[in-house]
Parts: sequence; C-alpha cells; structure tokens
Amino acid sequence: MGKVIISAALSGAATRKEQNPSVPYTAQEFAEESYKCCKAGASIVHIHARDPKTGNATAEIPKIRETIEAVRDKCPELIINMSSAIGPWVTAEQRIAPIVEMKPELASLNTNSMNFALADHRSGTIFAEIIFENTFKMLVDFAKAMRQNGVKPECEVYDFGGIYNILLVRKQGIFEEPMHFQLVFGVAGGVPFTPMNMIHMQSLLPAGATWSVCGVGPNQFPAAIMASIMGGHIRVGLEDNTRVLRGKTAEGSWEQVEVVKRIADLAEREVATPTEARKILNLIP
Repeated sequence: MGKVIISAALSGAATRKEQNPSVPYTAQEFAEESYKCCKAGASIVHIHARDPKTGNATAEIPKIRETIEAVRDKCPELIINMSSAIGPWVTAEQRIAPIVEMKPELASLNTNSMNFALADHRSGTIFAEIIFENTFKMLVDFAKAMRQNGVKPECEVYDFGGIYNILLVRKQGIFEEPMHFQLVFGVAGGVPFTPMNMIHMQSLLPAGATWSVCGVGPNQFPAAIMASIMGGHIRVGLEDNTRVLRGKTAEGSWEQVEVVKRIADLAEREVATPTEARKILNLIP
C-alpha cells in the first residue's frame, strides 16, 4: 500500500483557544505548532491564518504572509497547504488571492455548495450554520488560478456530489493529473463516516488519484484507521477535532499526529517524510 502521508490542520476558521488553548493565533504559534507536528511525523500542515489580536480567521494578505513565512522559516522541509475557504464573509476574489500571492505547494479546492453547521449530533440541535458557497464557476476559476501559479489543488469532498462536480469540470482539462482528493467525513451537512461511505467515495475517484481522509470530531480516528488499511493518507489537527483518544483534550495537533503514527504502525505502513510525500503527490519542485 505504500507509505502514509500525515497532514495536520492546525486551526481551521472556527476552532478557538476557548475550546483548546493550543489553537494557534499568532505567526509564531503557527510556526511552533508546525515544528512540533513535523517532529511527530506530519509532512503537511494545512493553514487558515488568524488575526493574532482577535483570533478570528483573516483574509488580510499581510497577516497571512507573516504566518506562512514564519512556518517556512521554522520548518522549510514541510509542505504547506493553504485554505481557499477562509470564512463565510469573504468574496471569491479574497479567497483565492492569498494562494496566488504565496504560491504554496498545495491548496484546498472545495467542491460543492452545501449546508455547513455546528451541531449537537446527540440531540440534533443546530448551534450555528452557513451556506458554504462553492459554485461551478468558483471551482473552475480557482483550479485555473492554482494551475497558473504552480499550486496543486487538494479537492475537498464533503459528500458524493462534490466528486461528481469535479469529474464534470475535469473534462475541461483544467487539472494536472494525477489529482489529489481529501475525503471529509462528519461535517453537519455532509457525509458521516462509515466504512461503506469511505469505500464508495474512494471508488468514484479518477484512476491514479491520491487521496486522504479527514474525520471531524469523533469521526477523526475511526476514519484514520479505515484509511490506513485502504491505502489512503490521513489528516488530523485541531481544525477538525480538539481531542484525542477517550475524550482527552489534545495538547496540540502534534499529539493527534502521534496517535495516527501509531495507527499506521499497526497497519504496517511507514510514515512518509516530506520529501517522500512530495514524490507521492507529484508536487512541482
């Protein structure tokens, strides 16, 4: 099955220090957490930059640049994966502009518009929600901008429709092949993790595509276990889950990386180094 790539999503747009004090806000905090994740076994860090004063996700390019450059300086070997989502208040132009400016090796490309909510899955209570807008035009425009700037898209798939959207616009020849996908399970409004959901979703991917899984909240480690035995790669991090095993608050995204490294070891899969991850993902040097 080959080596497994571990990715760490350090903050997301919504997770706050009130939920886990290890969520990074400042550029230095992002750099330190990236370093810890790298030492634990991660090859990729996924970054939503924050306003260091408020802790809110930011679309301001100077703040984003400061964060990305701090991570690059501290961990030059790591692959940086920037978010093209940022937050629900930003325009399409604001979402893609930092990626064009910073030219990371990877960037998220969200594949469909959807309900996106924070919910109590036991009671069914919805605490907050948005319509996460990702039109076909945005999908095509973002993909073209990434290709023009040497950035590989990581296609974020929250449900089966997202894969079919990608397969449709792929006919335009806008993607470098082989493609890379992130299968996301557990968002309220998306598909929950089950073994059959993962098997079916993976079966729809284009031939030769690489893929990773991201499980939200309690979906995180079960999805990681399944991916480890199916040959997929794995994303963890405080963006997706603030805890580790048995409900313990995670000391940082790096602690979740350590758990996944143990899972990979049980599946008899070695963890890829950043250099090996670049080769697996066919990244441009």
